[in-house]
Amino acid sequence: MHEALLYQKMPHNITRCHTCQWSCRINPNHLGVCQVYQNISGSLFSLNYGRTSSVAVDPIEKKPLYHFYPGSQVFSLGSWGCNFHCSGCQNWEIACPDTYERLFNSRTLLPEQAVNMAKEYHCQGIAFTYNEPTVWFEYTLDCARLAKNSGLYTVYVTNGYMSTQALDTIGPYLDAFRVDIKGFKAGTYQKLSKIQHWEKILTTTERAKAQWGMHVEVVTNIIPAYNDDSEQLTGIARWIKTRLGELTPWHVTRFYPCRDMQNTPSTPLETLEKAVEIGKGEGLKYIYLGNVPGHKSETTCCPECGQALIRRKGYNSEICGLDNDRCRRCQSKLYIRLSSPAEGE
Repeated sequence: MHEALLYQKMPHNITRCHTCQWSCRINPNHLGVCQVYQNISGSLFSLNYGRTSSVAVDPIEKKPLYHFYPGSQVFSLGSWGCNFHCSGCQNWEIACPDTYERLFNSRTLLPEQAVNMAKEYHCQGIAFTYNEPTVWFEYTLDCARLAKNSGLYTVYVTNGYMSTQALDTIGPYLDAFRVDIKGFKAGTYQKLSKIQHWEKILTTTERAKAQWGMHVEVVTNIIPAYNDDSEQLTGIARWIKTRLGELTPWHVTRFYPCRDMQNTPSTPLETLEKAVEIGKGEGLKYIYLGNVPGHKSETTCCPECGQALIRRKGYNSEICGLDNDRCRRCQSKLYIRLSSPAEGE
């Protein structure tokens, strides 16, 4: 166990957690919504510090991040717990552990061990992923600090529901913020994730980019009858364009039935292509289809002259038309972060 960083002590041994937007008021011997912060005798502790559910070397494209160190390998770490309770969660076994036996018997990996392993495997960065990294906050903070000092890039794959205090604490040590935007109205978030105040995800994401200079990419898993209507898709695309910028990648991904949504059909290809057209209509330059292998949208092209910049096949990337972050043909600045050959060696 590890004492939480962002909380306050209240009368009667009650604690108030300030790690995410739930701001849980936790009685003694009780847990927060995430199930991994516990009040023990009036102090708040993280139960999952250093506890890993998944460790892997992944292509950065798997996160997915398409404009951030394309072609690089990232050391991916996941733990246990989540502050969302999504009906169709694909990682529900680790997000909502039904027993703490698995958590406490899982592999412990200290921050310095994680950074050393990333370097041993010739990775260029570390990604906190698989479950929500916000509920692993103290560990990801310690790990990100060490990673940055070792010349590695750092990535949060997140639902964006962290507190402003948490964002500003870890902000200096994060390079990329890959955020899920699940819909664009309160009812959608309530149905899919059981949360309130969904709009705070938008302000947190905007702050990650504006205040901390993080590279941001947005993913929307399009689910039939939940978030596939033109109103919500237009809202998401317009928000990305106006608040994050027209060059911000938007990944619209195919839903596959899972967990409590086994009876919801997979997303039709025409629905995904409708989202692409909506995004283009709102002025977005980079929209990618996810979970549709071989689709033509996998290739990144210059929005000014059409030059192919990055060709992809699955998770493999070939940089073919870039000089630093400019188009080789027309020299347009594209804000694509590229790898240095020396990094990760």
